[in-house]
Amino acid sequence: MKTALFAAVAAATLGLTAPAMADEVFGGLYKHDVTFIGEAVGLGAAGREDGVDVHLGYRTDRIESLTWLGKPQVHAFVSINSENTSNFAALGFNWKIELGQQGGFYLRPGFGLAYTDGEAGLPPANAPNLTPEERARRTNLYYTRIDFGSQVLFEPELALGYQFNDSWSAELSYTHLSNGQIFAQGKNQGLDDVGVRLVYAF
Repeated sequence: MKTALFAAVAAATLGLTAPAMADEVFGGLYKHDVTFIGEAVGLGAAGREDGVDVHLGYRTDRIESLTWLGKPQVHAFVSINSENTSNFAALGFNWKIELGQQGGFYLRPGFGLAYTDGEAGLPPANAPNLTPEERARRTNLYYTRIDFGSQVLFEPELALGYQFNDSWSAELSYTHLSNGQIFAQGKNQGLDDVGVRLVYAF
């Protein structure tokens, strides 16, 4: 049921902004649940889950009518984890900021919302009257799964990219997920993904 729900949300997310032909499509490989960035900036990555994430998505052209918002692009993507733990779908805005002349290095900050099929509210392992088997099961979950606190999450991201030509770019990319103590109170372990993605512009 959880997998079916995630697939439905991912399909709906992608369908919200799909034009006849997307301005850009991208795919990348990411290390799932890294801890070094969260520890450095205090975002609280959990460091409990393993595997590699595959990100597949697209971006629209710049939305010229949103001048007050800096003419952002819309991004939508899905992330599939090789260990089938915390998959997610995301939708949001991002901005390409050229570093020097157009066609070389650039920064791409972004912000959006995500839905994960990961854990949100793990049962306590120290609850009274648990059987040894149930206590062991809950303890294992505590050490091997992220407790997001909410399945709806904020999705800030940042990429450093290089544009090779009119069609192809590559980006070193960081994506963070957490509830920010807004969608939920209490657990907010978060997820940090770091990886590289290849971008093709139509």
